[in-house]
Amino acid sequence: MSLDHIPAPNVYDAEPIPAAARAEIDRLLLSGDLFRYTAPSDAPVALLEREFAALMGTKYALAVSSCSAALFLSLEALGLPKGAKVMIPAFTFAAVPSSIVHAGMQPVLCEVGDNYRIDVADFRARLPGVDAVIISHMRGHTSDMDAIMEACDAAGVPVIEDAAHSLGTTWHGRKIGTIGKVGCFSFQSYKLVNAGEGGILVTDDADLVARAVIMSGAYEHNWKKHGEDADLAGAFGRWQNKLPLYNLRMQNLSAAVIRPQLPEVARRVHDGRANHDYVAGLLNASPWLAVPDALAAEDRAPDSIQFNLVGFESDAKARAFADAAAARGVKVQIFGLSTDNARAFWNWQFIPGDLPELTQTRAMLMRACDVRLPARLQKPDLDFIAQALMDAAEEIKGARAA
Repeated sequence: MSLDHIPAPNVYDAEPIPAAARAEIDRLLLSGDLFRYTAPSDAPVALLEREFAALMGTKYALAVSSCSAALFLSLEALGLPKGAKVMIPAFTFAAVPSSIVHAGMQPVLCEVGDNYRIDVADFRARLPGVDAVIISHMRGHTSDMDAIMEACDAAGVPVIEDAAHSLGTTWHGRKIGTIGKVGCFSFQSYKLVNAGEGGILVTDDADLVARAVIMSGAYEHNWKKHGEDADLAGAFGRWQNKLPLYNLRMQNLSAAVIRPQLPEVARRVHDGRANHDYVAGLLNASPWLAVPDALAAEDRAPDSIQFNLVGFESDAKARAFADAAAARGVKVQIFGLSTDNARAFWNWQFIPGDLPELTQTRAMLMRACDVRLPARLQKPDLDFIAQALMDAAEEIKGARAA
């Protein structure tokens, strides 16, 4: 298929915010009632928390300013000592180790395989002496949660799930973000639900969420507006005035944008998975491109596609592939070759101490490619993207190059 004179699809714009948000936004603007604790009850943020907890099947949810804030509060709410060691996969976004450093703790990195998932053997080897674990389901790829939870439960190590990319993903039918002690989600623009910025954490642990609520900025008795659950009320009573306050709250306009999108999650998951799997099938027909298989237990909710370059011996040829794809209208990010990429662990120079070498993860990142694939794309868009990628690979590695 020739791509000449066919415009490249726009993969950056999000879906329009549902019209149902407009009346609530207008009401809030007319009233000026943007602070989540102004209303005695049923503020938009409080309603969002109730609805999101119901969507996830958890007892509690706390909406905050970002997923980074949710991760930070989760660590603080666990009550870990300063200097505690927190293990993360070496393939994640810089916000994850940043949250650990901001909490006064020490990130411990473990290897990730060429399927973008945690190397379980390396994870187990590094677990002794670790105080907590953050599992990043990076780009929606679920690591072996059976093996991870078995190891962490046996060691008495709490697990936080960074599910920023995994709203709607399931593992053995169980929702990602509900398997560990606490799950953290993102509402940033490129996520499944878009509020520009925003995050939320979910848990069944009353003490943990009470601590997180207070530290998020529920000063004085504003925590009373988080529901009348008896366990929660008791936990709030135990922690009143005993924790430092931050300002990590979500405001009502963000909640008004998010709430009408929650009924769209199932449809977006379905369409995103169908788009991903269709393009994966096309790319895997190329000898130069390989999309790793999902694990048997996971049903993903992807809004992007990752694939590995096969037989690209040099960095120069890998960069040439990205340039050839860009010339055809498709931007490819090669994680390890993009300057100062926040997903390349060697750029996390804010981590105290020496960074480990992690040769397996480094090798993966040097050839792992990332292309946006929003759920709203249609088949002609998907065909364009796949053809551009295959043609670019063929140009660099195939018969024409020879």
